[in-house]
Amino acid sequence: MNAKISPKIASFVWRNRGRKVPETLSDEVLGKMGAPPKGDVPEITPQELAEADGVLFGFPTRFGMMAAQMKAFFDATGGLWREQSLAGKPAGIFFSTGTQGGGQETTALTAVTQLTHHGMVFVPVGYTFGAKLFDMEKVHGGSPYGAGTFAGDGSRLPSEVELEHAFHQGKYFAGIAKKLKTTSSA
Repeated sequence: MNAKISPKIASFVWRNRGRKVPETLSDEVLGKMGAPPKGDVPEITPQELAEADGVLFGFPTRFGMMAAQMKAFFDATGGLWREQSLAGKPAGIFFSTGTQGGGQETTALTAVTQLTHHGMVFVPVGYTFGAKLFDMEKVHGGSPYGAGTFAGDGSRLPSEVELEHAFHQGKYFAGIAKKLKTTSSA
């Protein structure tokens, strides 16, 4: 696999509702941080979660937890929580950190609380990725909680193993979501 995301994969994500959460920082602060441009990805609304068959949440880690923008988005889902509109929907997570000790697993563990309060069914990837998760010869992120990458200062592209793990997680998650949808429809 190429270290860059192929146009085929990018097209798949776009067609299949890739979204971003609203930004909470000003352009001035983002500029001072050296944050990369956000691109043309549309923003998600909490209601779109209720319309989905399942959701894979991806976010960067900040101090061992999800970024504040993601937490603010989850905070905006109070109406869905009150109605339990997301109960029974499968959800998974993937993440990035700036360093190897940046908190990929603590980010996953703290994110699960959001899913739990909504009654969502957490679908970890486990060790279904196989031996590559145990490979100590190459630097790679990810864990049994989900795919991950070490982003460094934002200039590091995901490695081949990280991309393969992410692709595996997406495929695995889709299979579980399909089974849950089929079972609930029967």
